[in-house]
Amino acid sequence: MIEVELSAVRVDLRSNTPVLLLQELAKPKRTLPIFIGAPEATAIAFAVQQIETPRPMTHDLLKNVIEDLESQLVSVMITELRDSTYFAELIVVRGAKTYHISARPSDAIALALRVPAPIYVADELLENEGISAEILDQDRENVPEEQNPEQLVGEFREFLNTLRPEDFSG
Repeated sequence: MIEVELSAVRVDLRSNTPVLLLQELAKPKRTLPIFIGAPEATAIAFAVQQIETPRPMTHDLLKNVIEDLESQLVSVMITELRDSTYFAELIVVRGAKTYHISARPSDAIALALRVPAPIYVADELLENEGISAEILDQDRENVPEEQNPEQLVGEFREFLNTLRPEDFSG
């Protein structure tokens, strides 16, 4: 397993879909992009910006349950990619017992940011799906000047502001 950090949550301009960018802490600093839904992006943005809501959101609730059960989220692992879907596990310890709990990567990361807990990606997954820092740097160089980071943040905020309660119904 390779430790990573959330380097950004962006909106893919072609598909208008939020994407997580997980970057390994050590060299070569590969980045794993994971496309996620709008509600998950909002949950992660709330955690990054440390926004507290009047009532616990789902990830806050899960954090509270883990803590109230005298357990600890020790890490999150992004384990595999199967049929274009990423899989993750929450590693929770309670006493002498360790639990591996299946989770969506976006939910696992939203929880890890709240605890906080380290995030890991399987070596093979990062090897096969990771993007090198050099490629990302080249992409940044090819972005027109009008798409600067401040504009991208503004576009993401605008995207979040257009969300409606109906977008969350399944």
